[in-house]
Amino acid sequence: MRGPHNLIRLIRTGATLERAGAMEAVLDAFEAPRHVRIVLRTLAWPFQWLAIKGDTDVPPLPRALTALGPAYIKFGQVLSTRPDVVGADLATQLRVLQDKLPPFSVAEAKAEVARELGLDADSVFSEFSEPVAAASIAQVHRARLASTGEEVAVKVLRPGIERAFRKDVDAFYFAANMIAALSPASRRLRPIEVIEHFDGVVTGELDLRLEAASASEFAANTAEDDGFQVPTVNWAYSAKRVMTLGWAEGTPIGDNAALDAAGHDRQKLGARVLELFLNHALRDGFFHADMHQGNMKVAASGDIIAYDFGIMGHIDEYTRRVYAEILFGFIQRDYKRVAEVHFEAGYVPADQDVDEFARALRAVGEPIFGMDADHISMGRLLNYLFEVTERFGMETRTELILLQRTMVVVEGVARSLDSRVNIWDVAKPVVTSYIRDSIGPRAVLGDLVKTAKILARFGPRLPGIVEATLIAQSETAPAETPRPWAWLIGGVLIGGLATGALMMVGFTL
Repeated sequence: MRGPHNLIRLIRTGATLERAGAMEAVLDAFEAPRHVRIVLRTLAWPFQWLAIKGDTDVPPLPRALTALGPAYIKFGQVLSTRPDVVGADLATQLRVLQDKLPPFSVAEAKAEVARELGLDADSVFSEFSEPVAAASIAQVHRARLASTGEEVAVKVLRPGIERAFRKDVDAFYFAANMIAALSPASRRLRPIEVIEHFDGVVTGELDLRLEAASASEFAANTAEDDGFQVPTVNWAYSAKRVMTLGWAEGTPIGDNAALDAAGHDRQKLGARVLELFLNHALRDGFFHADMHQGNMKVAASGDIIAYDFGIMGHIDEYTRRVYAEILFGFIQRDYKRVAEVHFEAGYVPADQDVDEFARALRAVGEPIFGMDADHISMGRLLNYLFEVTERFGMETRTELILLQRTMVVVEGVARSLDSRVNIWDVAKPVVTSYIRDSIGPRAVLGDLVKTAKILARFGPRLPGIVEATLIAQSETAPAETPRPWAWLIGGVLIGGLATGALMMVGFTL
């Protein structure tokens, strides 16, 4: 890391935050001690001439980050998914960040296409529009394939964006190490881990092949979902810095007047947005983690079209089951069961009192159930739940924080379409269906079959494993100690018979 380079960038950052009036909020979020506050503000004040003014109509922190450029905008967007780090208030402020930046020229975009695909852009596309969207990392053009006449969206990374991000991320690491050194109390917020998380997110977004893969997987998972579409990836014209997808033609889901004029039922759309998200999170464990109005349209058929797959969430099957049982317990108002699930999953340390934890959960759930339907929020429930579990020693789980943040965004979209939508009424059949299919007797049998299939792969190696174990036992066991060969062989035989039986059951299902 180059100290002088990073120091200059951080001084400019501090000066911009100070000038925008955002420095205090940042220091509060990171619980900076008094001496650190004095040092930082003393250093920032004389250098305000280096600060970038920004748009005064925007709140202080988003204004400062937008003024500082693409890496800072993206950093703010990532931090908006981590209220566990910056606090709920600051995370809410950061959600309004917009990364609409001045576009680069069509000529530059075509040059990038030619470099990446090894083909002249004008030979590939018979039409190639001015940018229809320009974000911090890339911009999108509407185009038409010369070979088929199909309309497509072509996403192109900004020229030189990798180098620009690398310089800023380098400065972020420098700042994180300084914070950890100057303020030991801040280490519980894991500043270096936060930057590593950001670095990983950005690295993924700077390779459009990964976004294309996410879009392809998401499309495969949701192919049978009624009323939902994902644009098809055109792999022939996609590479690291260029991605080509089918064009999503429709009405922006945030334009209620246009939706009404087109004859769409906004009440049904609001419920469908929630149902789709819950299905994707629970059923597939792979969900669109940036489902705001700008990333969805409504087709003429009434189908919801999702696009922009730079941020996706993943939850493993075990965590999905735990999450579903927790939600189901809250829906049933069975707080004791919700508490037991937390203990069974190891989320809450075993030395805590399960009954006391259940009472704390009741204090979370009952006020929410007492609200009017149009005020009930699953996102709020999860937020309160995390606050309670933190008091009982539960460690932060990043995947659940991302899920909670996305739930808040999706609820916002649903309520913008229909302010009267009842979150619980929509969620109950989805969660109940998942519980039935994934935790009931058939699911247990399915788990056993999966286990048997995995064990069966080791069948050819079992004789060698048994022989090696017997030889090792015969060489190391004392003469007077009964050798456990009979137990071992018996176990292998029983395991083999059980595996065979389960395999037969599995193949008949």
